[in-house]
Amino acid sequence: MIKTYMLLALLSFPYGLLAQNQATPKDVIIQFFEAFHRQDTTAMRLLVNDSIRMESISSDEEQEIVITQTSFSHFLKSIASIPKTIEFREEILEYIVKEDALMANVWTPYTFFINGNPSHCGTNNFQLVLENKMWKIIYIVDTRIKTDCI
Repeated sequence: MIKTYMLLALLSFPYGLLAQNQATPKDVIIQFFEAFHRQDTTAMRLLVNDSIRMESISSDEEQEIVITQTSFSHFLKSIASIPKTIEFREEILEYIVKEDALMANVWTPYTFFINGNPSHCGTNNFQLVLENKMWKIIYIVDTRIKTDCI
């Protein structure tokens, strides 16, 4: 009986790895947001390349463009530090995917809610690279708009 269970475990192990390797760029972004909403920074880290870059584009009071760079480590710390009493949700409105053999782009318009109220909206743009048969996020840039979100 134990041999049967061991054989089943060994046969299913490569399948599990294969299924992981077959995740599409869209699947990776969905997994990223699922981990984001759970505040699971370990899972988020597994979906990105070590050299990931992050930037946000917004405008100030004078309507001047402001580009802010953030390290992924700082981003993870900020997500982990959100109190459990605050409900946050980034609602993705659409996934637009462009892909070739080694690179993919996933464009995701969104509205961000805090405690059920819209905070801001915009678009995320994810750049991914196929690394060891797995899609990894290498760049995230987003826009953040405070008006006319809904």
